[in-house]
Amino acid sequence: MVSIGGTGVMVLGGLVAAGVAALLVTALRPRLGTASAVSVAGLLWSLVAIALVTLVPTRSDVGIVPAESRSEACSWDYGGPSGAAFEVLGFDQRTLNVLLFVPAGMFLVLAVGRWWSGLVLAPLGLLGLAAYSLAIELTQLQLARIDRACDVTDMVDNILGAGLGFVIGVVLLPVVRPWRGRRKPEQLVAH
Repeated sequence: MVSIGGTGVMVLGGLVAAGVAALLVTALRPRLGTASAVSVAGLLWSLVAIALVTLVPTRSDVGIVPAESRSEACSWDYGGPSGAAFEVLGFDQRTLNVLLFVPAGMFLVLAVGRWWSGLVLAPLGLLGLAAYSLAIELTQLQLARIDRACDVTDMVDNILGAGLGFVIGVVLLPVVRPWRGRRKPEQLVAH
């Protein structure tokens, strides 16, 4: 049986996704401008990075978790013991869960900020990020093999991170000004 997991797989996946995002920036830049192209690609990259960090097993030797030893329901113990389960670079799990969703919230605002419809799309996108967090937790509950746990604390921390990123994106909008990168169709044609 082949087992895949560990931080090396997560980092490699993130790097591959970053390469694909860079190609996407190159493809979108003529139509959207640099700021919007980077924002759209950054949003997609952050969604892939979130999936990698939350759905790839933390260790490659996890194997199959027996059905009788896995959880049957999400933990509703808010702030429970899992928050101190591990640390990375001095950050506990709760802080990491918040930080994981900050780029997605920020890139979301910057990606839709070039259009007036962004006033509706950004809040809907924030709800979408909350739904994405819920979907990840439910996936963790259903896939015993990845040895992850569904936890309401994770969802709250993820949504908090997305909201924090959303606020950062709103603050950055007047600086980045994604609406300025627009090129008119006649500018795209070489003269």
